[in-house]
Amino acid sequence: MSLALLLLLISSAQATHFYGTVMTYYPKNTDANGSVKVVLRYKLGFHTCSGQTWTCHSGDCGNQTVLTKTVDQESSGPWCQTEGIMTRQVPSNAPFQLLLSSGDWINNVQSILSWSAVTLVELRNRSDIGRANTSPQTTILPLLIVPSNCQREFNLLAFDPDGDEVRCRYGDVTLSECATCTPPTVLNLSSSCTLSFSPTLSSNEGAYVVQLVMEDFPRQTLTLTQTNGSQTTVTTNTAISKIPLQFAVRVGPAAPSCTEGLYLPLFLSPTPANRAQLYTRVNQVLQINISVVAANVSTFQLLVSGPYNVIRNTSETGQYTLKWTPSENKDGESHPICFVVQAVSNSVRYHSELRCVIVNVGNDPTSPSPTSTTTPSTTNFSTTTPLTTPNITTPNITTTPSTTNLSTTTPLTTPNITTTPSTTNFSTTTPLTTPNITTTPSTTNLFNNYTIDHAKHYNHPIYNQLSTTTPLTTPNITTTPSTTNFSTTTPLTTPNITTPKITTTQSTTNFSTTTPVTIPATNTTTNTPTITPQQNSPPPATTPVTSVSNHIVILRLKVSSPSPLSEVFIRSTVLQQIKDELVNRGLPSNTIVRLVSTG
Repeated sequence: MSLALLLLLISSAQATHFYGTVMTYYPKNTDANGSVKVVLRYKLGFHTCSGQTWTCHSGDCGNQTVLTKTVDQESSGPWCQTEGIMTRQVPSNAPFQLLLSSGDWINNVQSILSWSAVTLVELRNRSDIGRANTSPQTTILPLLIVPSNCQREFNLLAFDPDGDEVRCRYGDVTLSECATCTPPTVLNLSSSCTLSFSPTLSSNEGAYVVQLVMEDFPRQTLTLTQTNGSQTTVTTNTAISKIPLQFAVRVGPAAPSCTEGLYLPLFLSPTPANRAQLYTRVNQVLQINISVVAANVSTFQLLVSGPYNVIRNTSETGQYTLKWTPSENKDGESHPICFVVQAVSNSVRYHSELRCVIVNVGNDPTSPSPTSTTTPSTTNFSTTTPLTTPNITTPNITTTPSTTNLSTTTPLTTPNITTTPSTTNFSTTTPLTTPNITTTPSTTNLFNNYTIDHAKHYNHPIYNQLSTTTPLTTPNITTTPSTTNFSTTTPLTTPNITTPKITTTQSTTNFSTTTPVTIPATNTTTNTPTITPQQNSPPPATTPVTSVSNHIVILRLKVSSPSPLSEVFIRSTVLQQIKDELVNRGLPSNTIVRLVSTG
């Protein structure tokens, strides 16, 4: 009896092991005899790192070779995802279909057992682009988790290399796109491939099977031409190809808070945005930096679905790097990468939002940089203050044709300068001051050195936990003039000055004149210093510049605090206090204080 029971348990465990699949394809070269090579990439999710064979469903599917590799495995063991790279040589460019079917799905609320998935491969020549069709490019994690009490949207990656419109729908049992096609009642699907989850009762917790079909539709009517000369017209309401997108969504226990950044991991900069397009070249490393935080959780795992040879590194808690080097056979292709961060608290798993990027292998049409990287920086406060300058009259100076090189190391002699006598007073009405600021921050410690990267979080409830009992103040502000006042107590008379020596302290600049130049009235401004608190810097040399109306000072501040300050708090409170203090000390009321960056 015990042996029979044991065998029954083993059989049950092996029978509930499927976590979904996805397949995409890229057409390759066409031989002289009309045969076509096509590369299909598919993901399979199972309880263990096992595989399954796709079979020919309709048409002539040709011959195949398959390479299978492991993509990722969840650390606690529920699932493993593998990637298969299938190369098929088909006798013509006629369409064909592949089928994946067996049993069983993981235990699920819909009571779906067997699975079935179909890929329609369309290789006929398109009249609009002059080549064969490429399927939409996407991927997915085998399992996504959402708390039963939290709103969540899964914006699935839906990218088409041919520029077609991509739509999603649930599978149709009559087309063998699923064995039992009961949609999950807790999810709403839009045609633009977004799944929406709304808070539900705890009685609805459990795993739900999601069996989608992704199709590409042309944006204009086109013709598909087969090698035998036959043609088919495709309208904007007719799908060209279709691929399966199947996975599971688990509705878990209610979270103590649905605020991202507490239990649900929150992505921070420089994590790329969902559906971002990245670029890299063949044999060149693409680097993707990912940062995440969940204040009440200490255990994290980055889960990735993408090419099997993506390398991941963890520098510290919540800081990850993905690196991928595409080979030559991927040149001109677009490859999807999706990821979530899983946090564990009291044995309960929480997922971040789903983020996906598309990696284009080849030249970036907009930028020469193929790598997604971010360099940290310190907090810069930029103050823009209108600089008031008096009307400065410069005597009429006439120069004879000459070429002069101004250098900081050699005094410059300007020949044949004749000036008419005049009286000039150089004075600036408002010396610009830059404060050394010491801040007294709030006392609640939520994050350390993180910056929220989404505008949607600017009014985020997490900021309500910042202490308001100790307001931020800016005492001990000392000012250092950064604008030099030029004044003469006696009117300056310059009669008949000939060939003086002029020495400049500016950077080396070539000024060349080939015709006499008359210089009219001139305005003055100054260079802006960069000041670090508790370090005195001498005021910079003044530099005459023509037509300057604003003065910018950049302050690089390092704020010592027992708890970090959010960017929203800095923008809404700190900047206003800085401005008020500057105005109290004599700056114009229209002084503008801006936050350049934090880090």
